[in-house]
Amino acid sequence: MTSSYSAEQIQVLEGLEPVRKRPGMYIGSTGSRGLHHLVYEVVDNSIDEALAGYCTHIEIDLNAEGSVTVSDDGRGIPAEPHPRTGKSALETVMTVLHAGGKFGGSSYKVSGGLHGVGVSVVNALSEWVEATVWRNNKVYTQRFERGIPFSEITEKPKKQEHTGTSVTFMPDREIFTNGIEFDYNTLAGRLRELAYLNGGVQITFTDKREPEPHVESYCYEGGIREYVAYMTREKQPLHQDIIYVQGEREGVQVEVALQWCIDAYSDNLLGFANNIRTIDGGTHLEGLKTVLTRTMNTVARKRNKLKEKDANLGGENVREGLTGVISVKVPEPEFEGQTKTKLGNTEVRGIVDSLVGEVLTEYLEFNPGITDAVIDKAVQAFKAAEAARLAREQVRRKSVLESSPLPGKLADCSSRNPQESEIFIVEGDSAGGSAKQGRDRRFQAILPLRGKILNIEKTDDSKIYKNNEVQALIAALGLGVKGEEFDASHLRYHRLVVMTDADVDGAHIRTLLLTFFYRYQRSLVDQGYVYIACPPLYKIERGRNHYYCYSDREKDNLIQNEFPANANYNIQRFKGLGEMMPKQLWETTMNSDSRILKRVEIEDAAEADRIFTVLMGDRVAPRREFIETYGSQLNLTDLDF
Repeated sequence: MTSSYSAEQIQVLEGLEPVRKRPGMYIGSTGSRGLHHLVYEVVDNSIDEALAGYCTHIEIDLNAEGSVTVSDDGRGIPAEPHPRTGKSALETVMTVLHAGGKFGGSSYKVSGGLHGVGVSVVNALSEWVEATVWRNNKVYTQRFERGIPFSEITEKPKKQEHTGTSVTFMPDREIFTNGIEFDYNTLAGRLRELAYLNGGVQITFTDKREPEPHVESYCYEGGIREYVAYMTREKQPLHQDIIYVQGEREGVQVEVALQWCIDAYSDNLLGFANNIRTIDGGTHLEGLKTVLTRTMNTVARKRNKLKEKDANLGGENVREGLTGVISVKVPEPEFEGQTKTKLGNTEVRGIVDSLVGEVLTEYLEFNPGITDAVIDKAVQAFKAAEAARLAREQVRRKSVLESSPLPGKLADCSSRNPQESEIFIVEGDSAGGSAKQGRDRRFQAILPLRGKILNIEKTDDSKIYKNNEVQALIAALGLGVKGEEFDASHLRYHRLVVMTDADVDGAHIRTLLLTFFYRYQRSLVDQGYVYIACPPLYKIERGRNHYYCYSDREKDNLIQNEFPANANYNIQRFKGLGEMMPKQLWETTMNSDSRILKRVEIEDAAEADRIFTVLMGDRVAPRREFIETYGSQLNLTDLDF
């Protein structure tokens, strides 16, 4: 019998109901990323006030009971009645989706929160919200619970002339079932980034969850110039002065800061549009790359660094060793995808090209020493690339970089659908044997590596393609050639799982692999294809029962809380994956129904780049300083310099 389908079955979600029903549509997930996104949405409103020229100080407090307070000294959200809704403008902004000052174009010239769902979504996904507004010599307050006004707006006279907004919210545990604890470092990274992108704005971040509050203040008058200096502070700069471009054309504001470094073989260009990190690039980055390549080739020929018969320097040659930030503020931005990770405005490409071209050409003409140093490095990169190309061609003749044949050590899966396929990269034949026997052959592939792969951080391209283990990785994954635009359609698996032993050697191999992915094809990491497997450390047997523990704490808790006093039990410490039976490895580490996988994500791109430079680069002194500073905090052992 067919069930009835009529108008009564059509569900209409009113107000903020759709947000609570499908929170992932608005904040991405209900995990840690979505939880922290709530803070960003509220902070973005204050940043928009700063962009409009009305706010100079933003304060973010992590309160003892778990709530967050974001305050600013902007104009204050209007509190007078809204002509269309009949409610106060404050209540309208807090309870109506797509209500805000960002759509008309008169209140905000540019803004980051384009969908206008920011603070109302935070309200919907919070157990409670308390909003306070200082405006018109009055203080307005209103409380909301799970998106619904709990009280009418109240107003009191205020003697001091002060304007601004303060929003305190408690995330709803009914929505965030994995917990509502905010990670200080995650928030600090984003807040620091916002301070760099909005030079002169002071952001004060206070953690009140400890007995002694921890306070950090970020304010960078130099803006993105200081951002580049922060990213390159562990490197050897080719030129001391950071090249800086600032201008506005057709309402689009452009800021670019550039610095080349001697001890780097890859580039690190960060793009931002309206304060949003554009992980997938876009027209602003395309324009910057184009003008850099064209300008450097033109100047190189003027200075006879390139002869008439010489080929042009490629973009990857010009950008070798370059650290840069481009930040554009666009009045009507077009972002590709809900996640806002790629800028699509075609006019921005030409604006960036012309603005940067004019300033960069003038800078290079007036600074011949810097010009020659940068061009000489690019020419050296070009020659190294030629050597790499010859090595690559030799490799290609052996068919290692082609789609066929695949490395002999690869145990491939039967599925040819990359979206459902995953590959486990394991160390050694012993672990590879267990993994091959324990896997689900339908969608799981195994690639064993012998020993430790090359450290990509301090290796030029010509050596990369001569290394057997790196060749095997490139061919098995379908990565193509370093420097070429990443194409996800060529990727043979959409989950690349690093599965190494739980010891020092395993940790080192894991770090080398992560360095390879980050430097060789960083988009793999940025787009979320790289994972780390979490095999158990212990198997505890008591009678006929057995338990797997993934940490010392888990083991100690099990013994203390679950076992009777004086109970007999046996503890097995897994020193390597090869010690585990295939069935054990499947049950604990490879079975998608029960395993734990950690996705490798980059929350703070600048800090990630610095850490790779410090830990994996050529210079010993910064690495020693890092270990001496953080070793005791991170409980690091068995480390060498």
